[in-house]
Amino acid sequence: MTELALVTHSTSPRGGMVHTLALAEALQAAGQAVHVVTQGDPAAGLFRPTTVPCTVLPAPPRGGSLSDRVFASIDLLSGALGDMASRFDVLHTQDCIAARAAARVRDAGAPVSVVRTVHHVDDFTTRALIDCQRAAIREPDRVLVVSEQWRRILRDEHGRETTVVPNGVDPDRFPPVTPGRIAELRASIGAQDRFLFLGVGGVEPRKGTHVAFEALARLCARMPHPPMLAIVGGHSFRDYAAYRTETLARLPELGLELGRDVVLLGTLSEADLGAWYRSADALCFPSLQEGWGLAVLEAMAADLPVIAGDLPVFREYLMNRYDALMPATGDATALARAMQEMYADRALRRRLREGGRRTVARWTWAASARRHLAVYEEVRAGAARAAR
Repeated sequence: MTELALVTHSTSPRGGMVHTLALAEALQAAGQAVHVVTQGDPAAGLFRPTTVPCTVLPAPPRGGSLSDRVFASIDLLSGALGDMASRFDVLHTQDCIAARAAARVRDAGAPVSVVRTVHHVDDFTTRALIDCQRAAIREPDRVLVVSEQWRRILRDEHGRETTVVPNGVDPDRFPPVTPGRIAELRASIGAQDRFLFLGVGGVEPRKGTHVAFEALARLCARMPHPPMLAIVGGHSFRDYAAYRTETLARLPELGLELGRDVVLLGTLSEADLGAWYRSADALCFPSLQEGWGLAVLEAMAADLPVIAGDLPVFREYLMNRYDALMPATGDATALARAMQEMYADRALRRRLREGGRRTVARWTWAASARRHLAVYEEVRAGAARAAR
C-alpha cells in the first residue's frame, strides 16, 4: 500500500491539526501507511506525542502582512512537498494553504492526487486571500467536507461537489484526573466555589465570544453567586487582534472583570487541556460558524455537559436536551437562559453527560478512518484510469 501524506500548515492544536493527527493515527491503526507534513518549530515538534511519522517544516517568519505570511507558507510547503512527492500517491490537505501547495506540486508533474478537506470557509476580506481560498476549493482532485451543511454551502456558493466524511473523537483522549488536580486548577483562577463554564477556541468572532460575554454579564447582574468563564486557545493564523481588543475592552461596561469573571487560559498542552475539560462544570460553545465543532465531542468524551448554539451543523449530531442545550445562535438572552439552567439543574447536567457518552460512541475516529480509506481508494482508482 502506497504511503499517504496528510498535510496542514500549522502545528497549533486547533481544529485542523487536531483532526489531522487523530485521523493519521486512526489510519495507521487501520493499516494505512501515513505521514504527517506540517509547519511550525521543528525543535518543538507537534503539540502532543504520536507514533505516526511526521515532518515539521520551519514556519515562515511572523513579520510582514497576513498575505505575505500566507504566500510564504505556500511557497515553503510546495517546495518541501515537491522534494517528498515520489513517496506518496495522495496528498490529503486540511486547509487552503496546504491545498494550494499540493496543487502546485501536482501541476508541476508529480504523479500525486490532491484531496482537500474543507472544514469551513473563512471570511477573508483581503482580495488575495479570498482568491487563494477559492482556488483551494477549485483545484483539488477531490474535496471532502465534514458535514452536510458545508456540502450544501460548497455546492451552492462555490459550484463544487463534495463528499461528506464526518469528524470523530477518541473516547479515551482525556482520561479522568485526580480531585487534587481539579482543585488545583480551579483554585488557580479563583473558581473554587464558582460554577465554571469552559470556552474553547480563543476570543474570535466565529466563536461568538461577544455573545458569551453578554450572556455571562446578564447572569452576573442578577445572580448573587454567578458563574465564571475560562477560555482556552488563542493562537490563529488569522489576525483577530482588533476583535479581541474590542471585545475584551467591553468587559467593564458589561460589569465583568478580566481575571475574575473571565479568565484567558491561552494555548494549553494536551494534558492541561484534558485536565480543564475534566475540571470545568460545563462547556459554553456559542459559535456562529463551525465546520463541525470538535470541541463539542471532546467535551462529551471528558464527561463535560455541553451548551452549543443551534447551528445546522450541530443539529447533524446533537439533539437539544438529550446531549446538549442548544439555544438560538447569536442570541445572548437565550444563551444566558441556557447557562442559568445548566448552572441550577444538577439532574440536567447528569442527563446531558449520559446522552453525550452515547453520542461519542457513534462518532469515532476509527469510523472516520474507514470512510477516508474508501475515498482514497476511489481517488487512486480514478488516477489509474486516467493514466491508461
